Amino acid sequence: MNPYHLAQINVALARGEMSSEIMSGFASRLDEINRLAENAKGFIWRLIGDGPDATGIQAYEDPMLLVNVSVWEDLESLKAYAYKSAHVELIRERGAWFHKLPEAHQALWWVAAGHIPTVYEAKAKLEHIRLHGPSPVAFTFARSFPPPGVHAGAQSA
Repeated sequence: MNPYHLAQINVALARGEMSSEIMSGFASRLDEINRLAENAKGFIWRLIGDGPDATGIQAYEDPMLLVNVSVWEDLESLKAYAYKSAHVELIRERGAWFHKLPEAHQALWWVAAGHIPTVYEAKAKLEHIRLHGPSPVAFTFARSFPPPGVHAGAQSA
């Protein structure tokens, strides 16, 4: 068993309340996309609030800033889900539902297998990327780092 798993946070600034007409296309696909994640190879855990998803969790002062946190077995599993499944359709259409953020909206980092990150921890990783850029502490798909103790050439990305 791999002693490390990959955690991720992504945030998005919604163009309206989840119940609004402008967000209906996104809201109508949330259950489908969450089930897709849960059934994806390498999926371990996702943040869930009072309902079936994390949209009701207010992690930031701005209630329109939505947060998503999840844990995956490895970078390849998360990348396959994000970019090689129906999830990519939401990425392509995100401009219809979300404002473009002027700063980093996603961070990835390694956690000990079995560790479930808190929202506070995830926000700190995103802030680290915003202040310092990608590093072994927090990184991006474009500039990733291997788990602790693994040499960079030993991991395929």
